[in-house]
Amino acid sequence: MAASDFLPLPSEAVDRRIAQRLGQLRGEHEWSLDDLAERTGISRATLSRIERSELSPTAAMLGKLCTTYGWTLSRLMADAECPAPSLVPAKEQAIWTDPESGYRRRAVSPPAPELRGEVVEVRIPAGATVSFEASPVAGLEHHLWMLSGALTLDVESTTHRLHAGDCLRYVLAGPARFRASGKRAARYVIAMVRP
Repeated sequence: MAASDFLPLPSEAVDRRIAQRLGQLRGEHEWSLDDLAERTGISRATLSRIERSELSPTAAMLGKLCTTYGWTLSRLMADAECPAPSLVPAKEQAIWTDPESGYRRRAVSPPAPELRGEVVEVRIPAGATVSFEASPVAGLEHHLWMLSGALTLDVESTTHRLHAGDCLRYVLAGPARFRASGKRAARYVIAMVRP
């Protein structure tokens, strides 16, 4: 199936779900917007607009928020209120697009409380870069399988160059930078296993 063959949930619905869940998480931690701003380095005003679905956060912002809460982006995208189904039909798989870089992330097999693994499909436009300052969960195991295009991946201080068919296994503990380094979009699948 080509990347363009699936029908995503409307991006507004995914953005609303993310915003709602971020507000709930802040409430569960009993943090004020000022507390969260101090922990993430994101301004109070921006955090407020994100939680009210007035602003779609960038991948960098979500990375900081997920790290602060110890959640993966896929877990944030998943509907935390519903029990995890065994079958996740393609039309129900949530898709989120970074408004800054065009990075698109599809929660193919979203996380579930009783399971440690999840699978995401990612597409990064040619020449685009997405960086994360830290792993959302320390010791998060990744198995990245390239489907098409080329990717340059910096994990902490090591640079990897991947092409279609390559698979890279690593444990994410620090910063990571993903760059679509070919003439076309980089498309890959990541299987993640929480420690």
